[in-house]
Amino acid sequence: MEHESKIFRLGELFSGPGGIAKGAQLASAGGYSIEHQWANDIDPDTCRTYAHNIVGDDESPSVICGDVKTLDFEILHELGDIDAFAFGFPCNDFSVVGERLGFEGQYGPLYSYGVKVLRHFRPKWFIAENVGGLSSNAGGKAFQQILSDLSSEGYRLVPHLYKFEQYGIPQSRHRIIIVGIHKDIDVEFKVPSPEPYSDIDVSVRTALTNPPIPADATGQERTRQSPKVVERLNRIKAGENAFTANLPEHLQIKTATKISQIYKRLHPDRPSYTVTGSGGGGTHVYHWEEPRALTNRERARLQTFPDEFDFIGSKESVRKQIGMAVPVEGARIIFEAILKSFAGIPYPSIESSMPVVEAKSDPQHPGVGGHTDV
Repeated sequence: MEHESKIFRLGELFSGPGGIAKGAQLASAGGYSIEHQWANDIDPDTCRTYAHNIVGDDESPSVICGDVKTLDFEILHELGDIDAFAFGFPCNDFSVVGERLGFEGQYGPLYSYGVKVLRHFRPKWFIAENVGGLSSNAGGKAFQQILSDLSSEGYRLVPHLYKFEQYGIPQSRHRIIIVGIHKDIDVEFKVPSPEPYSDIDVSVRTALTNPPIPADATGQERTRQSPKVVERLNRIKAGENAFTANLPEHLQIKTATKISQIYKRLHPDRPSYTVTGSGGGGTHVYHWEEPRALTNRERARLQTFPDEFDFIGSKESVRKQIGMAVPVEGARIIFEAILKSFAGIPYPSIESSMPVVEAKSDPQHPGVGGHTDV
């Protein structure tokens, strides 16, 4: 079919602070581009961060702050139809860290609201993001159910486990990204190859020091460390954590579970371990040389946010926003592969790490761009 417009209007659920949206804004190929149409998130600080940086208006009505469970889809429709959709549905219940509650947890069913958007707006394409542990949760049944529900809306799915450190991101962050293109559109998406990014220096030393973080960049407040924590960090070498380092007894951590990221210091010549948005003492990501936790601006660098991207909220709120976000450059790479697919521009690709799922036919659903009541 013909692609009438080269500007895709993007809607988002669970938008986060704007990692996906910023990547979308930076992506372009063959005259194709992506622009913000509307977004929703439940956290007020996150919504303000998104509105400030993506829309340029802290109080933009196109950023709806509230629980997706009570979201009025007619309001979304009044804000404008969409051609593209993104949702990084909350990963807490599918993570490899924690109890892995899956569908039985508080967040498990939230992906169904993304399915609802697909049914309501019929966008040309979408991306869905979640943690790598999703594919094995509940023996893989949860993931298969999600794929079935998405494909039932008329989309051909290309799920893949992206290891972002292979794409020039200075962080070991593994996420499942599902790209779906409507079956009525003669466009085939392929997973972009990491090979073009193989020569990029992904060391944390380079990421945090070259170029230096501007003095006027926000988010550079340091976390206060107690004398005991400073003493402990001084005895932990780069790349070690509280359990692998040779610590005297009074500095050892007494826990039932030895989590490898507790007081783990970065290795300057390697990518960072995964930046997280929550956790108590010892989980803040630690400098390889100085006995301190990273600042939020340094964490944002590891997530490839531009230095001028301002996060709104308390230090802990900002930490959470950064840790839950999708790396900006990772999002941009995937979006540009989608745009190149629509533009007919070849790009280096690889086989997806998971089987492609063909769209299921449903005569009750209208074609792409249709609008249905919900």
